[in-house]
Amino acid sequence: MSSIKQKSITLHDVAREAGVSLITASRALGNPDRVSEKTVARVQAAADAIGYIPNLLAGGLKSRRSRTVAALVPIISVQQFLPTIEALTAMLDREGYQLLLGQTGYDRAREAALLNSMVGRQVDGIVMAGLLDDTPAKARIRAAGIPVVETWDITDDPFDMLVGFSHLGVGRAVADYFLAKGWTRFGVATGDDKRALIRRQGFVDRIGHDVPTAAVPAPSNLGSGRQAGAELLTKDPSIRAIFCSSDTLAEGVLTEARVRGLRVPEDLAVCGFGGTSFSGHLAPTLTTVHVDGSRIGSEAGRILLARCRGETPEEPFIDVGFRVIERESTAGR
Repeated sequence: MSSIKQKSITLHDVAREAGVSLITASRALGNPDRVSEKTVARVQAAADAIGYIPNLLAGGLKSRRSRTVAALVPIISVQQFLPTIEALTAMLDREGYQLLLGQTGYDRAREAALLNSMVGRQVDGIVMAGLLDDTPAKARIRAAGIPVVETWDITDDPFDMLVGFSHLGVGRAVADYFLAKGWTRFGVATGDDKRALIRRQGFVDRIGHDVPTAAVPAPSNLGSGRQAGAELLTKDPSIRAIFCSSDTLAEGVLTEARVRGLRVPEDLAVCGFGGTSFSGHLAPTLTTVHVDGSRIGSEAGRILLARCRGETPEEPFIDVGFRVIERESTAGR
């Protein structure tokens, strides 16, 4: 994707498209109470039609550089993303850039609204936790020439640059690990977000048949983990190994197993995902799939800053991989 920005669409263009005066267009978008509802709708339709985003930095730096980078994550408090944000922030800070952090809440409409806002603020780059959804904001980002790094996922057709790993691969790796242990009765406790469900699909594909699944709303927590564990063990008491879409969900499953008097891993094995810092301090310690979140943040910052300097990164697409870390929750069987 070219890093050269196309000519900005201005309020004059909106007024011309709507067939109204400049002041009417300004009032319709900025002070809609001062004009009729019909006019507001007409001007807004014109703005949408030509892809107009209000310039929130009007009158600002002549260089058109905001020295800001936007990062969008599903939930700010999710522990697996924290190392990425910390490493990205440190990388940007060394180059004199500030980070604007947005929370999408696994909501596509909110994601689109945040992206439109970031385009309007003329950020110098965008880092996404996940892949950029196919929304009108995507076209506006491309038209504005803003560099984008998609992270924490992988695709054969990235929007621009990418630092991530295969969620299908994660699911397959956990299935291989379970099968190597000789287990045959499986369950999956998963959040209902897209990436978690892809990990489930990879797991099921490798097992070769469908498995009992308990899906809970994302973001998951200890309580929803207990709920998922109870659902699975009630549905099929013979389950002997559960793959969880997050370490937090796995902690809840471990708690539910303990309440039911099940021994881990003698009666029930549990594996999480995310490699969170607390996973090695649970009792029993939790087997998990570790992803180097710090490296994702550092690499994303490095290639994004290169683009901001007008350079072409040598490696615009980076697969950081993952690894299964075996601990007490699955060991000893």
